Amino acid sequence: MTRSGERLAAFGNQLIEVHLWLREELAALREDVDAYLSGGARPRELHAHCLAFCSALTRHHTGEDGGAFPRLGERFPEPRPVLEELRRDHRLIEDALRRFESLVAGLDRRADPAGARREMDTLAALMETHFVYEEKRIAAALNALDVPAWDRSRPAFLVTEDTEDTEDTEP
Repeated sequence: MTRSGERLAAFGNQLIEVHLWLREELAALREDVDAYLSGGARPRELHAHCLAFCSALTRHHTGEDGGAFPRLGERFPEPRPVLEELRRDHRLIEDALRRFESLVAGLDRRADPAGARREMDTLAALMETHFVYEEKRIAAALNALDVPAWDRSRPAFLVTEDTEDTEDTEP
């Protein structure tokens, strides 16, 4: 276990790492969907990978809305309007995520490749703008946030598939 100051300085950095991981997961899914739509074999794990990605992104945003953002707003009143804007983004991303999940679940050779790529592009663009804005606006505040429970258990908004099985989560 690291010393408290070292651990606390990392929450904003961990947020960025989770965003990078989510970007990589979406890129891998897009490659699989594109390859299939271009005539390649349908990857056996495509739907399972999509469900895992969608679940991870939903858990990330639910954890922010239910845990990280309220704590940030209590401690730092200045970014409250930013936090509300990020919550609105979460709803937009949730809608795009539902469409993406439905697309992957029903993906077959009759699917419109242009329409499928538009859905993927929409989700990727929403995520990217949201992530960049969030990283610029709240990473420093997260690094300054003191939540002792997060030292004992990784909060839900910082959990990736790699850490999910090895650590308990808290909102």
